[in-house]
Amino acid sequence: MVLALSGCSSLWSCADTIAERGEAGVRVRVEGVSGRPLDVTAEVVDWRLEPHPQVPSHGDRVHFHYRFDGPDHSSGPAVDACAVDVERVALMCQTVYSSEAFGPDGARTGDSWLSVDHPEQVAGVLLIPNDQSSKGRTCEQDVKDGGGPHPPEHAGVGDRL
Repeated sequence: MVLALSGCSSLWSCADTIAERGEAGVRVRVEGVSGRPLDVTAEVVDWRLEPHPQVPSHGDRVHFHYRFDGPDHSSGPAVDACAVDVERVALMCQTVYSSEAFGPDGARTGDSWLSVDHPEQVAGVLLIPNDQSSKGRTCEQDVKDGGGPHPPEHAGVGDRL
């Protein structure tokens, strides 16, 4: 009698692909994790330095308004917003979500605050076009079902945009 067991004899082929960071700007066309442009734009409408109304004693912070234009999706894209100096070096970044932006007549507008160590160095607020709304599982987290395209790492303090 010959006994044969079947099973997984081959190794899982799992590969993570990290997208390249897109060119930051005041107005950007949002890119999916594959690098293809989505039918959505994101724009910094305005920004200013002012104390946050809930903690005015903390001094000036960057208060900016942003807008997403494009098809309305319940779980739309998200992009990183960064306060930068004159050399486009990030002083502080955070992710802003189109699903949290709303305004009159269906406009998807929002505002947010960035706390920077030296507000006098802020020369502008830029958006990075890469969609950060979902991070798929990586091979390291799940060798069987992970892998595939992922957005680039979030921008951080000191990154040149």
